[in-house]
Amino acid sequence: MAGGKESTPHIGIFGKRNVGKSSFINCITHQEIAIVSDVAGTTTDPVKKSYEILGFGPVIFIDTAGIDDSGTVGNKRVKKSLDVLQIINLAILLVANNNLSDYEINLINKFNELNIPYVIINNKTDIEKPTKEFIAQVFKISEHQLLEFSSLNNSNVESILNEIKKAIPNSSLKISKLLKGYINKNDFVVLITPIDSEAPEGRMILPQVQVLRDVLDNNAICIILKETEAEYFFKNTTIKPKIVITDSQVIKKANKIVPSDIPLTGFSVLYAKQKGNFEAYLNGTPKISTLKDNDKILFLESCTHHVSCEDIGRYKLPRWITEFTKKKLSFEIISGLSPLPENLNNYALVVQCGACMVTQRQILNRLQLFINAGVPVTNYGMAISWAQGVYNRIVEPFLNK
Repeated sequence: MAGGKESTPHIGIFGKRNVGKSSFINCITHQEIAIVSDVAGTTTDPVKKSYEILGFGPVIFIDTAGIDDSGTVGNKRVKKSLDVLQIINLAILLVANNNLSDYEINLINKFNELNIPYVIINNKTDIEKPTKEFIAQVFKISEHQLLEFSSLNNSNVESILNEIKKAIPNSSLKISKLLKGYINKNDFVVLITPIDSEAPEGRMILPQVQVLRDVLDNNAICIILKETEAEYFFKNTTIKPKIVITDSQVIKKANKIVPSDIPLTGFSVLYAKQKGNFEAYLNGTPKISTLKDNDKILFLESCTHHVSCEDIGRYKLPRWITEFTKKKLSFEIISGLSPLPENLNNYALVVQCGACMVTQRQILNRLQLFINAGVPVTNYGMAISWAQGVYNRIVEPFLNK
């Protein structure tokens, strides 16, 4: 699986060539991370660096290539820079020389389109201070106050870091509790957790562990069973759980076992409610029933892991959707936070995993591109439940809440 860095807030540094992006990130982090040169286009690929902001926490700065690069290779560099928009929680746009061109304006429009928080900083202030007219122009275009900075005279590093802390969303570090509002102190919660070849040896998979911790944080009582013992539990105990949460691959079996008066949902559906665009998922999931022959479906698997024949996204879910629709469909998968395809309209449906390994902002950024393109989106657990005929039951606990 992907490392913990993917769930750390990402901050992208953007601007034209030679605006001082590399010098800025080196100065802010007090480290020689990026190569600094007077030659335009020195930074070719995005460069990542972890950094701890005092009083805030760990972040990852991403130094990108100039947005005004040109030529065949330059255009590829620009594309890689723009791909970074899909995974960041905050954007920093550097400007200089009292010049705000179409390059910066187009980038500001993309920030707004994707609802990405951003700050605009006038770099190289030691060389040329921003004029009142330029400050007014920046505000008119962006409704953002222009900050000032100089990598040569780095006396205001702390003030820039404070502005970053103000601008980055609290949700980047503090995700709402998975079960907050659904369970109370001393409630019983049952987790049905199948153990298959995808489960790491001697351990549980991350969504199961995170939900278990969430139950404990809510001071509730957690009962963990494999699906093979769940039927015995409900037949031979008088315990009535407040909610039962199961792995999506056994949701159909769990639906038969768990009494109908007990709320039932899936781990992936919990994450859909917590991190994803739940309303868009609710609207997009029924589109499974309207799929046609030769439609393309894209799976977004936000972590990377060793693939087995029991893999949900690569084998089981495509098979279940095919069996349900009885159509000849093609499936593609993107693993991790790799760049998305250029033509999003090639797809009839996008299916996002639970996203336990990445931030909410990273998921919303990627989903929004498809939503803007009019492509329906859904989630692994919700898609599985639709194909298995138990969709209404597994989403019911979260409706109107």
